[in-house]
Amino acid sequence: MSENDNLQEADGKKETVTEDNTTTKETTLNVEETSKDLAPTKKVNPSEPEHKPSATKTSEINEDKEPTDKEEPSDDKHVDEIEASNAEDAEDESNAERHDVEEKDYHAMSMDQLVNELNRLLKHHKIQTISKHVNQIKSEFNAKFEELLDEKKEEFINDGGNEIDFYYTNDTKKLFNQLYKEYRQNIKSYYREREQTLKQNLENRLAIIEEIKGLLNVEENINTTYKHFKELQEKWRNSGPIPRDKYNNAWNTYHHHVERFYDFLHLNNDLRDLDFKHNYEQKLKIIERAEELAADDNINRAFRELQVLHKMWKEELGPVAKEHREEIWERFSNATKSIHDKRQAYYKDLDKAYEKNLEKKEEIIAQIQTIAEDKINSHGAWQKKIKEIEALREAFFNAGKVPLKVNEATWAKFKDAVRSFNRGKNQFYKNLKKSQYENLQKKKELIDIAEANKDSDDFEVVTPLMKKIQNDWKKIGHVPRRDSDKIWKQFKKACNHYFDRIHAKKKEEHQHLYDAFDKKVKLLEELKSLKLEDDVKSNIKILRDKIAEWKSIGHVPQNKRYIDGKFYKAIDETFDTLKMDKSKLEMVKFESKLENLATDDNDTRKLDNEQNFIRKKISEIKSEINQLENNLQFFSNVESDNPLVKDVHKNIANHKKELDTWKVKLSKVRDMY
Repeated sequence: MSENDNLQEADGKKETVTEDNTTTKETTLNVEETSKDLAPTKKVNPSEPEHKPSATKTSEINEDKEPTDKEEPSDDKHVDEIEASNAEDAEDESNAERHDVEEKDYHAMSMDQLVNELNRLLKHHKIQTISKHVNQIKSEFNAKFEELLDEKKEEFINDGGNEIDFYYTNDTKKLFNQLYKEYRQNIKSYYREREQTLKQNLENRLAIIEEIKGLLNVEENINTTYKHFKELQEKWRNSGPIPRDKYNNAWNTYHHHVERFYDFLHLNNDLRDLDFKHNYEQKLKIIERAEELAADDNINRAFRELQVLHKMWKEELGPVAKEHREEIWERFSNATKSIHDKRQAYYKDLDKAYEKNLEKKEEIIAQIQTIAEDKINSHGAWQKKIKEIEALREAFFNAGKVPLKVNEATWAKFKDAVRSFNRGKNQFYKNLKKSQYENLQKKKELIDIAEANKDSDDFEVVTPLMKKIQNDWKKIGHVPRRDSDKIWKQFKKACNHYFDRIHAKKKEEHQHLYDAFDKKVKLLEELKSLKLEDDVKSNIKILRDKIAEWKSIGHVPQNKRYIDGKFYKAIDETFDTLKMDKSKLEMVKFESKLENLATDDNDTRKLDNEQNFIRKKISEIKSEINQLENNLQFFSNVESDNPLVKDVHKNIANHKKELDTWKVKLSKVRDMY
């Protein structure tokens, strides 16, 4: 059997000591809480003999004198700290569990996330451990719902609703109310049941004390009395938590009468000595374990297990023989002091680290406050600042713990800074929404104008009006997203209806132009599928006839005039397929082009442009010829049959031939006027 197993036997309770020497028990305290200065409790030192059995008379033993619980506090602060910690847990053995509930940033959560977190707490934690968290969640949820309520109310009023008729809720709010109601019912039930349980446990313990007192007056075999006494001790151990304000007095009374029973037991030394021996052996094991814990580097684990050892020493084991009492208590006290001193040093170093963390967090809070004070007037700038705040929030949570005494104040300061930023952000977007609703009203007014005039026949008056409201629409800013598509479709439909009527009217008035366009489309298709014969003259005549037919069809709508370009491009491509002299072909194509340029009788701009182009071309060719003739002067001493000289003469001849062609073109253009 291991040493830890012996400790469990001595305790007689369902406690476990794990492989890493950590005792699993609900009496452990939170690291931050136990770093506080704890007030010493008034107690009876379990190591000190209160009675001297050898000098005690039977009449003295039978005195029913209760302890006053007014002993002076011990000077051993390291023991006082353990006693105070155990006393704090006396009322509710699950008390320390609340410190294991993870602290989260509820301010950063959405309403849906807050509801999910509340539901998780209710399902996975004891109801008495989550009050602080539930209250924080409730505060954050209500703040966010109030903001949403203000937005919905403003929308309701902007849509023409009366403020006194406004009411809004949603599924998230209903679920939150349901979960919070469940919490309230459960916490009330818990405290009601706990109060009854604590009261009943106290009555049970007092009854046990009375039974122990009564053992001194029972006339029966001492072995039977001793067995009864051990049964009462076991009942005491299993009696459960009692009100904390009654804990010390109840224990001191119990301890007093246990001591009296042991004094009474000196009449049977064998039983007393056997018990003293058992207690001595178990307390030695407790001491040895405490001395092991003094060497443990995990300070918090050592302290938690030390709490359990002290509780076992105090509540589970009786006295030892007089000659060992001072010795074993001194040894246990020294081991406790060693752990206490290490713990104090640990928290001293921890406090220094926490102070540095506090400095970091104060700097982060200051940065958030600075950003919150900035005057931001655009959506893009706000989005940039939101990202900066998110980065600072992350840095705040990663900065580590701060001293416990300023923890809540620092957290409150941080939340106030973030809330200040959020208020500015919300106000900006609230004003933006207000502006969007104003824009919505302006666009609705334009829709009313468009719909009122969409069937008007007074085109001269209404057309400028419709164009104006279209331009005004573009100048008006954004509207709420949910209305954007709807009103745009409504406005577009009214405007399109009006302009479609105009187009239909114009098409009716200019139907001959559309008919001409249809004819030209047909003629163009015929030209593309035309198969020419081998007779060039005949082919030229066919193409000229096509051009004449095209011109005879007349004008087409302004937006359809592109078809003329397509036709003459097709004509040129067809001419290029003819097998004839290049210069002649060029002239035929030019004459065809002139016929196209002369289509508009009252518009000579195209002819003017063509004439200017030809003159420029003639000038360029003349310049080329002059340059080539000048180059020949460099070959004055060179034979005329030199390849370079021959090439220059050839170029001059080609340019002069091209010049003659352009002069003919110029003459033909002049004849068109």
